[in-house]
Amino acid sequence: MKVLIMASLLIGSLFASDIYKSYDTELPQLIMPDNNLSFKMIDGYQDYKIVATHFRTDKNELRYILANPVGYNALKAKAKVMPEGSKIVKIGWSVKKMPLFPSALESDEIQRVEYMVKDSKNFNADGDNWGYARFIKKGDKFESWKKGTKGCVSCHSIVKNNDYLFTNMQSTFK
Repeated sequence: MKVLIMASLLIGSLFASDIYKSYDTELPQLIMPDNNLSFKMIDGYQDYKIVATHFRTDKNELRYILANPVGYNALKAKAKVMPEGSKIVKIGWSVKKMPLFPSALESDEIQRVEYMVKDSKNFNADGDNWGYARFIKKGDKFESWKKGTKGCVSCHSIVKNNDYLFTNMQSTFK
C-alpha cells in the first residue's frame, strides 16, 4: 500500500510540474532607450493574472491587461496607490473573424507588449514613480519603441488621479 501511495505521489508530482508551462519561448534581449527597462524584466508575464481587457478602436486591437501578484492584489483591494514592485502588462493583439463563429472576433497575433513597473528608486514622481516600456512587433521580431517613454508618461498623465492607470480590476459579478 505504501509503495502504491508513493508511486501515485511521484507520478502526480511529475505531471503537476508541467501544469503551468504554457510557453517555451524566451523573451528577446531588448532595452528601452531612455530608461533601460528590458523585455526580460517581465519574464514569466504569461503567468500573471488577467485583470481587464480593452479594445483600442484606433488600432483595431484587443488588449489583455495582466498584473503580477503585487499589482493584482493591490488592484483587487482597490488600492488608491499601487505598491512598489507592481507590474502591469498590456498585450496588444490584432483581431480576426473566428472561423467557427464568423460574427465574432478573436485575437490573432501579438502586435505589442507594454508594461509599467512601480519603482520609486529608479523613476521620478513626474510619472508617479512608474517606469514604462513598450516593445512593438516589426515583421517577425520585436523592437523597443524608439520614441521612448515620454509619450507613455504624457498619455498616462490624464489618469493621474488613478495612479496613472487606465485599468481597474474588472468585476465579473456584482
